[in-house]
Order: sequence, then structure tokens, then C-alpha cells
Amino acid sequence: MSSPVYTAIQEKKPMAFGRSERRRRSAAVEPVTLKILVAGGFGVGKTTLVGAVSEIKPLRTEERLTEAGRPVDDLDGVEAKTTTTVAMDFGRITVNEQLVLYLFGTPGQDRFWFLWDELARGALGAVVLADTRRLADSFSAIDYFERRGLPFTVAVNCFDGADRYPPQAVRDALDLDPEVPVVLCDARLKDSARDVLISVVEHARETGARRREPALP
Repeated sequence: MSSPVYTAIQEKKPMAFGRSERRRRSAAVEPVTLKILVAGGFGVGKTTLVGAVSEIKPLRTEERLTEAGRPVDDLDGVEAKTTTTVAMDFGRITVNEQLVLYLFGTPGQDRFWFLWDELARGALGAVVLADTRRLADSFSAIDYFERRGLPFTVAVNCFDGADRYPPQAVRDALDLDPEVPVVLCDARLKDSARDVLISVVEHARETGARRREPALP
């Protein structure tokens, strides 16, 4: 037969466990959420990258290309492309338990530039996807982020059959500042796309640290 003291201890154990659980839950830190833009020229792989890395079904706003749009949209090098983003792509990736990235893919055509200011609001940084076959298509996005002072990484999407160039050659061709990261990637592969996004976060943090440094007297 159990003593009253033993019975009382047994009855209190679940209550003590419950308080401990609540303390652990209250001590858990909510992850930091950051906004990253994915930009670049028409047909460079922005929708592909967001779709490859997103842990949720990406929100896409694509429309079919029409014959009427061909004089406006330069399809040189991407003749097989049948759809185009007309507003944005949206995805999400949990990098670790402390960091979640929200991805916003921008439309690539010049006629949708009016959307960029809204998409860029509150962004930590950006990816500028580049295609070495159409490298000049990257200039508009690069100029935009440079004017806004938004940190960005240039990610060269290595298309099948396209010539491969070292990052320094791409840097020289795009006339980038030395601190701007240039990386090679395959936008179809999750790990490759994830590495690009981590590069953006690290570059943005380094840029922020430099801007906070006091000016020398």
C-alpha cells in the first residue's frame, strides 16, 4: 500500500513536467524572416530557381507567350520558352531553425518595371541571375540594385550547352565592384540554389557591418 507522501509526489510529477515544457517552449526563439529578391533578364531561370528551392508550392503568376508579344519580348536564346512571369514568383525556404527566407522572383521584361519598387520594399538583398549567352540582360537589374544600395549576388546559371566562364571573367564583363559576389549555379538544383541564397545573406550582413563602421577622422 502506497504511503500518502509517495502518492502526493507521484501526483505532482506531471505538473512539474508540464511547467518545464512551458518554460522550454517560451524560451524557444522565433526564426528571423528575411526577404530576398530573385531578379535577372527574361528567361534566365528565376522561376526555376524559386521552384527548386522552395519548401512550399511556389506561387506563380505566369502567362503564355503569344505571337503578339514576340516583337516586344526578346526571345533570342530562349526560343523554347512558352510562359513568362507577369507579376512575381513567391517561395519560402527554411535555412535552419533560426533563419527563414521569403523569395520574390521579379518579372524579367522591361514593361513590368513598375512592379519592382513594390517588390524591393523591405528586401535584405537580391540575386541577379545571369546567362552568359545573354549577359547584357543582367545590366538593368544590376543598375537597379546599385542605385537602391541593395546588396546583391550575381549567380551565373550554367545552362546545358552554354559556354562556361570563370567568375572573374563574368565580374569583368559586368564591371562589378570587387565586393559583389559572383557564383556559378544550376537553378534546377535545390542545393545549388540554396548556396546562392546563403551567399546573398552573408554578403548583405557584411555590407551592413561595413556601413555601420564609424568613419575615420
